[in-house]
Formats: sequence, structure tokens, C-alpha cells
Amino acid sequence: MEKKNRRLLFSAAYWIVGLALIFLLPQLWLQMQTREISYYLFKTMLREGRILEVRMDQENISGIMYTGPLKNIDELRRQMELMDRKEIGQGSPLPRPKRPSLQDLLARLKRSTNQKDNFVLFSVVRVNDPKLVEELDAQNVEYSGVQESMMGKLLWGTLVPILFWVGLWFLLLRGMGRPGTGMLSFGKSKAKVNMEKDTGVRFDDVAGCEESKEELAEVVEFLKQPGKYEQLGAKIPKGVLLLGPPGTGKTLLARALAGEARVPFYSISGSEFVEMFVGVGAARVRDLFNQAKQNAPCIIFIDEIDAIGKFRSGGMISGGHEEREQTLNQLLVEMDGFEPNLGVILLAATNRPEVLDPALLRPGRFDRQVVLDAPDARGREAILQVHSRDKPLDPDVNLKEIALRTPGFSGADLANVMNEAALIAAKYGDRQITQNHLEEAVEKVMAGPERKSRRLGDKERRRVAYHESGHALVAYFCSSAPPVAKISIIPRGKAALGYTLQLPEEEQFLMTKSELTDKICVSLGGRAAEELVLGEVSSGAQNDLEVATEIARSMVCRFGMSKTVGPMALSRDSNPYLRLPGMPSQMETLSPELASEVDREVRKVLSEQNDRAHKIIEEHLDALDRVTEHLLVEEVMSSDTFKSLIEGRLENHGNQQKE
Repeated sequence: MEKKNRRLLFSAAYWIVGLALIFLLPQLWLQMQTREISYYLFKTMLREGRILEVRMDQENISGIMYTGPLKNIDELRRQMELMDRKEIGQGSPLPRPKRPSLQDLLARLKRSTNQKDNFVLFSVVRVNDPKLVEELDAQNVEYSGVQESMMGKLLWGTLVPILFWVGLWFLLLRGMGRPGTGMLSFGKSKAKVNMEKDTGVRFDDVAGCEESKEELAEVVEFLKQPGKYEQLGAKIPKGVLLLGPPGTGKTLLARALAGEARVPFYSISGSEFVEMFVGVGAARVRDLFNQAKQNAPCIIFIDEIDAIGKFRSGGMISGGHEEREQTLNQLLVEMDGFEPNLGVILLAATNRPEVLDPALLRPGRFDRQVVLDAPDARGREAILQVHSRDKPLDPDVNLKEIALRTPGFSGADLANVMNEAALIAAKYGDRQITQNHLEEAVEKVMAGPERKSRRLGDKERRRVAYHESGHALVAYFCSSAPPVAKISIIPRGKAALGYTLQLPEEEQFLMTKSELTDKICVSLGGRAAEELVLGEVSSGAQNDLEVATEIARSMVCRFGMSKTVGPMALSRDSNPYLRLPGMPSQMETLSPELASEVDREVRKVLSEQNDRAHKIIEEHLDALDRVTEHLLVEEVMSSDTFKSLIEGRLENHGNQQKE
């Protein structure tokens, strides 16, 4: 029945549009051909004898005007008289029939003469001119009156406006009757609904967060077997909040939960609730939960919930913040109001939980908070295996080694590494992804692509080589520093002119004082090598100084590793993704005396490690020269070659290569 009604509606609309085109197209074509002129120009052309035919109504005067040479006017008038005689018959006593339309008359003139471009249809607004008819008679111009037909008045004055407003009202009513469509659908939810009950993602497709999957597995079990929990009086969590830095798999884990539970999945971003219209956000929240209740059991996933769930201002700020607070209030009511949301589970994700309103985080709303952090070495290896399922890997590929090379990488970073490795293999024309492809992809993701087109001068190139060799040499003789894996003086990314890659032998979660001081010493090793060998330092050590200063300040202010300052926490660890906007890293207010003491201790740590780096390089200048000379020839050095050069086993290798 509904299909038949749609056909009838389409047929009616088709006929209405067809009839409108029949009446409108001739009028539009005539308007396109007609030239609007002033009344003064019309009278001027009339006095010159250029007006050939005139039709007058109560408001306008239209006709045919000749713009060619005046000497041809008489000939044109004779041709027009001949056309009239042929039409009524020469010497016929019958009255002249009705004159043809201006368009027909214009077409006849163009056919009978060779001056097609000299005839113009014109139109002019009529003014009160009593002598106009006398002037037309004096110039022997054919003129006649035109009276608008009753059909035209009825069509343009009554039917067309009525049809327009009826059609507009019909579209508005139709939009109000359909959820999410029409001009009045601002309050409708924009959530993307997966009603097939299968997102195509399972828990097996998510790696590196086993504890998080175990937390969500209980939610899946409740949706599949609710009686198992209800008989013990247990209640399903109403909300689950996924926390973690960007790229750790929050959205992927939410899709996997829906795929495992095989229930309808509503997905929407927090920024899609609030728009320029007041009350839209709250209306969309109501509409979203109403749709979810009709399809329960189901899952609602709100990504980036901090867009609407920020801490409320308490009435101090109005405007856009007030609209956002109304949206948050409606969300709080829907999650834990008087009406129970049986079978509706709210999943939300954010990387800024500290900005969320406490009322949103209390039990009864978000009962569980699942933290997704950067994966460890085992988790990174599992993620690499997941993303290598559909990629041909060489049998000698060691994903465990790649996992150890990527500390701090998120799941998105590791997926990017596998994709870059596949692109590199395709660029070289290989059919399988090898270990070299993966190592090159890791370097590309970490430091950026190689920029071999950036040509350095011999002096700068030598300075960069000594700088990187200084880092590597100091790292080799610092017992607590991670071993050197690779040295390169090939520019990468935006600013890196070279780099020294250090990789820990195992996953590390804590750092001792000796490890931190060794890290500072290694950071200052490149600058020390430049100063000792080349006589002065350069701006290339800017990032090294920033890293060393940050570590030294953390040792004094956060880790209590200064005997003078003592075991005091003078600042807090602040994750940039888990703090309020503008919140400083220094949380405590220091007295002037204590701040000066902190500065002295930081300077002391940096000075001690800088002297230590100078001493190491002074004692092993011959090894530094060997590494530098080899690096200037090869540009890239592996860990084995580096160790051999340090130990003197390849003492003459660099000179032989250079010769």
C-alpha cells in the first residue's frame, strides 16, 4: 500500500512539474530574447523611424525595433506590407485578420531579409503619454492593444502561489514525520546505526589490551545471558568509559564489543550534539536514547565525550557553555533518571578524563572506567601480528625485535609501521615484507622520511658526524645507558640532520638515578664532542639540552633524587592528554628560596654530567675519530660496526674506504 501511494505521489508531482514547464518555458524564452529599454530611448527610436511594430497593454509596451542603417527602413516597411497583402489577399474586401505574435513576425522578417542581427524585440514600461498614438500614426507604425487572458491571470495570480505554498508545507510535514530528515530535523540524533548486529570486528582483532578486553567481556556475557546475572541480583553496568591517549584502540575496542555481543550499535561523536540552535543538543540526546530503547538490548558509543561532558561552570559562564551544560544535564538524566534504560549500555571514549564532570563519573552512570595505555613489548608484538595477517611476510621476519624497537608506540603507530613497510616493499618491487623493510618503516615513523635532497656542506656534515658519534661514544661507556642500535647522518623529517638510535634490551617501566644521569650524559655527549674537536658548539644541540634539562628538573622536583632539596614532590606528572587546558606542569607554588635552590640543583646535575661527557670523549678521542670517519663515508652505521670501531678491530676501515 505504501509503495502504491509513493507511485501516485510521484505521478502527481510529475504532471504538476510538466504543466508548470509548459506554461513557464515560453515566458522564460520570450524574456531571454527581449531587451529592456528606457522610455526615452523608445521615443528616440520612434522619431527616427526604427520602430516597426508595437503591442501595448496597461503596464508595458513591447515591439520590434530595427537597429540597422536608416536607408533600409523604407524597404523593410514595403516588405511588411507585401507580407500583409499575401496574408489577406490583394484587393480583398475582408477585414485584416488578427496580427501574428511578435515572435512570429520577427521570425518572418529574419527569413525575408539578410539582416537577422538588426531586429530586436524590446520592452519598455508604459508612462502617461497622450500623444503616443499620434506619433505612431505619423511614423506609420502598426500598433495594437494586448489584454491579458483570464487563464494567465488565474495561473500566475492564484494557482502558482497556492501550489508553491502547498508544496512547501507538504515538504515540511514530510520532514517532521521522518526521523533524521527534513528541514525540522535539528533535534534528531545523527548517530550512525549498525542494525545488522555485526560490526565485523571481534576481540581477536584487538591486541595489546588483554585486561581491557576482560573487563568488557563481562558486558558481552550479560547481553548474551542476562538471566545468569539477574538470578544473583547483579546489575549490568550502565556505562563504560574508555580512557587512554590517542591511537590506543578505544574506538576499535568499542566496535569489537558490539561485534561480540551482536546487538545494534549506535555510534556518534560528542561534537555532533551541540550546534548553533539552542536546545538541539538535549533534543538529540533524548532522540538517541528513545531510538536505543526501541531496539534494546543495544550499545550506544559516544566518541570524544569530553566535548559535551566537561565540568560545569556553576552558572558563572553563559552562552555556548550553557547550551553544552543543558546537553550534559539531559545525558545525566537519560543515564540515571526515573525511567530505567533496561538493555541500553552507554560506551564512551575520551583522552581527557580529568575535565569530565564528577556527576558523569559516579557509580550508576559510568560504573566502569577501562584504561587503555601504550602497549608493552608483548602487546606490541601481538598488535604487529594482527596487522600483518593480510600481508605476505618473509619467513625470517622477527616481529619481537620490531616490538623492542618501538617502545611507547600506540596501536595506531604500529599499524602505520606495518603499512609503511608494505609500501616500502612495493616501492622496491619485492613480493614479501622483509626485516629490512620493517626496520626502515620504524625509522620513518619515528624520525620522518629520509631527505637525501637536503645537501649539507662539508663543514656542517662533519659537525653532524662528530655530534652523532659523540652521542654514541658516551652511550657506549655509560654502563646504564641502552646500547646503540644505529647511527645515521642522513637528514630526516623537518629538522633532524642525523640521529643515534638506542634500544633497550628489555621492557622497562622504572628508571633508577644512575639510568637517568646516564641519559643526561648521553644527551650532552654530542655537544661535548663538537666543543672538544671543533672548538665551539652549534645550535644542533637544542633538543638535547631540552631533554637533559627536563630530566634533571624531574629528578629534583618529582623524583626526590637531590640530597639538598630532599624527598619532596614539588611538581606532578602531567600527561598532555589527561589534564585541564592551560594547567601548568608545576602544580605546587614554590617559595623564592626553594625555587632558587631547585635551579641550583638542576644546574649542578647538568654541569656534572656535562663534565663527565667531556671526560669520556677526551679519553677516547681516537675511537671518536674512527667512528666519525667511517660515518662520513657510509652515512649509516650498524651496532656491530660501531662496536668493532670502538674496540679498534676496524681501525683502518674508514681510511681505506675514504681512499
